[in-house]
Amino acid sequence: MKRRLVNFYYLAFAIQLCLVCSTDSIGQRIRAAQRDTVIVPMADSANPIVSMGRIIIIGNKVTRERIILRELSLKPGDTISTKLLFSTLTKDRDKIYNLRLFNTVSIRVLDLGFGQIDLLIEVTERFYTDPSPIFELSDRNLNEWWTNYNHDFRRINYGLRLKQKNFRGRNETLQFTAQFGFTRKFELSYRIPNLDRQQKHGISFGFNYSEPRNLAYQTDDHVLSFVSKKRSVRINRSASIGYTFRKSFYETHNFSADFVSSSIIDTVLALNSNYFKNGGTSQQFSSLSYSFNSEHRDVIAYPLKGYQFTFSLSKSGLFNESVNQLEANATYAKHWPLKKKFYLSNFSAGYISTPTEQPYYFFSALGYRGQVVRGYEIYVIEGPQFLLNKTTLKKRIFQRSWRVESMPLEQFRYFPLSIYLKGFTDLGYVTNYQYYSDLGLNTRLTGKMLVGAGAGIDFVTVYDFTFRIEYTLTGEGTRGFFINLKKEF
Repeated sequence: MKRRLVNFYYLAFAIQLCLVCSTDSIGQRIRAAQRDTVIVPMADSANPIVSMGRIIIIGNKVTRERIILRELSLKPGDTISTKLLFSTLTKDRDKIYNLRLFNTVSIRVLDLGFGQIDLLIEVTERFYTDPSPIFELSDRNLNEWWTNYNHDFRRINYGLRLKQKNFRGRNETLQFTAQFGFTRKFELSYRIPNLDRQQKHGISFGFNYSEPRNLAYQTDDHVLSFVSKKRSVRINRSASIGYTFRKSFYETHNFSADFVSSSIIDTVLALNSNYFKNGGTSQQFSSLSYSFNSEHRDVIAYPLKGYQFTFSLSKSGLFNESVNQLEANATYAKHWPLKKKFYLSNFSAGYISTPTEQPYYFFSALGYRGQVVRGYEIYVIEGPQFLLNKTTLKKRIFQRSWRVESMPLEQFRYFPLSIYLKGFTDLGYVTNYQYYSDLGLNTRLTGKMLVGAGAGIDFVTVYDFTFRIEYTLTGEGTRGFFINLKKEF
């Protein structure tokens, strides 16, 4: 096994070395395909210090100016060194773009002479009203649906999702979901990120009702097993309220309180007596959670520079002793821009849950929450603790943006496309639940080093959409192509 792991390390290194050797004579440039940004530096270098005058914003037909001004480090009357002006405005441009309200963001310096400048900020807004039909997989990813469930179209969810982004021009989000098919559910949520004048405090509300006719009742050899009926097999109701505090540009604290009520039919209990604790058919519990996000990446949708740190802590079972779980999760991502359009990134994550004896309803680990060792997408590797590390070396081989004037809606005239060739290596480790160990279940991938290495290509385009095609080899000797519709981390 050790020799196999070493071979995979050499394979991943060889893939990445091949990428580095394919040199490109064009140097690293600003990511115009994502932001279409032009920052004009000071033409007059005689004044080492300049004073900020007016800040002029154009193109914001819906968005309130204060939402954009909140992201700026400079205010009217501030002074700044001309040496720091370019880097400061570059970071401010990224913060405005990361609101995900605009297709393009442009900041220009208007030199008035005598050490005085104005700022001209031009944005093109996205389409905020999103009445989108739901036609999606009920499974965790496309690979699981295709391989484990024989690309069964009966596992498709359909319905309608009404989302009003940037509601009232204040970056608020109002969403209603009516979903049918494999999993039937109804959701209503409202997020207000800027309650006060300083835009540091926010609040959110959420309500959820679901009654699936198909339910994963157990895991067999790291693959979910489902029970299907013509009537609902589980009814789940939940309500939540959240509070956010964004003290600075880059750090956000989130607090939330949830109440959940669930019930299952007797068939589920007969198939898995450990679905709920104490072998019951219903449970109710409250939970409190806290999360912290320190976001310092250039473009959140597909970062190439900067870092992010997250931490979350959740306690389920505040007033009911039949439910008792404490979860902690931490992640750290770092992105380095290299020379000649190469980029290196690394992601680490750790998860722990206690006590380790839990009902199936609370089982979690790799395979959920988008945290997976590449090559193992079709598996659910459950356990009370896990560690994960992912490394990717990529090269941008194409970047261009088009403006299609024939489009009737301004919000859809901008079409960017970037293509990246990459090599990667992932490592993971999961401890098994004692419940599984006692029964000899789901032990094949737990308690051992998981290794995935391979190469792929990423397509990044309009509205932050990412399409990934990857070929991966694993430490188990399996290999194959995997398709994903989200960024890797």
